[in-house]
Amino acid sequence: MSVDRRLFLASLLGATAGIAGLSGCADSSAAASTKGASTAPLAAKVPSGTGLKISSYSGTQQLQFKLGKLGELPFKVSSWENIAAGPDVINAFRAGSLDLANNAGIPPIQAHFQGFDAKIVAINVTRKPNYLFATRPGSDIRSVADFKGRKLAFSQGQAQGVVLLRALQKAGLAYDEVKLVPLTSNQFFTALQSGQVDVAPLAISQAPAYLQQYGAKGARSIETDVVDLLNLLWAPVSVLNDPAKAAAIAAYIPYWAKGLVWTYENPDIWNEEFYVKTQNLTLPQAQAITKLANKPLFPPSWAEAIKWEQETADLLAEGGFVKKFDVGSLFDHRFEGIAAKSVAAEYRR
Repeated sequence: MSVDRRLFLASLLGATAGIAGLSGCADSSAAASTKGASTAPLAAKVPSGTGLKISSYSGTQQLQFKLGKLGELPFKVSSWENIAAGPDVINAFRAGSLDLANNAGIPPIQAHFQGFDAKIVAINVTRKPNYLFATRPGSDIRSVADFKGRKLAFSQGQAQGVVLLRALQKAGLAYDEVKLVPLTSNQFFTALQSGQVDVAPLAISQAPAYLQQYGAKGARSIETDVVDLLNLLWAPVSVLNDPAKAAAIAAYIPYWAKGLVWTYENPDIWNEEFYVKTQNLTLPQAQAITKLANKPLFPPSWAEAIKWEQETADLLAEGGFVKKFDVGSLFDHRFEGIAAKSVAAEYRR
């Protein structure tokens, strides 16, 4: 391992030094906790008095319930937590302030590496890219091939990180041919603006605001066909081992799936009520985002998702970012197929 790589990993570990389990024993501790994961059948009814703390970035879940008239949940939502980034979700899981979260595929891998055991309970497959690369103002970068020798914003525990790694792999660039700058996604804008990095992966919904402000100064977007396949729900094993909470999660999954379908089928309403009214985007910006939106797809079988997750974990392991492991331990198959059964046939695949 090169000195630069050691320094890079050290900076990542230092940023999360307060989190237990980042040592070499992380794999063994995660494996030990997995052995205690419940395999008991899910209860058909949610016991009275059950509550869940659920993530809802910028109030999206509540808004979907309201606009889509999805009905009443058979349990109490103790709190809707405005938490989205993978590292923040893991910290909230550890603190017991969150029971169920919506993330991409990489946070569960990162949680395992940190020795925290959690499992995936629902999957929505994305077929089109939902990230692009943005350059700093004044940059001469025109393609991923131009990333060679440049400073790239990299968040190991977030979807943006794996999109970058997969793009580098596809372009034939080795990790030591670029400079990966460890940041979290909420630092990407500032890093681009200040020139701390040359490139950062931005969500399609974030890019318009950045390009509107800095496009005239030479910032540009570089599109990629690299797909971040998984949009998922996951929960700590300690929560899933609680029969009442596990039943509540199983009951929530159909509402989650139907909310995504409703949003996809009603872009005009969502543009106005979410992007314009809550995210302060213009209507044209909102329309540009929803035009690129992925059609929700809920696979009855998780086989493809597990294969993709394994490829992602192996890619991270090859770079020395995590230890190699079998991702099958990350999936709670008691919930497999629940989302697919709750939607129309065109959304099941």
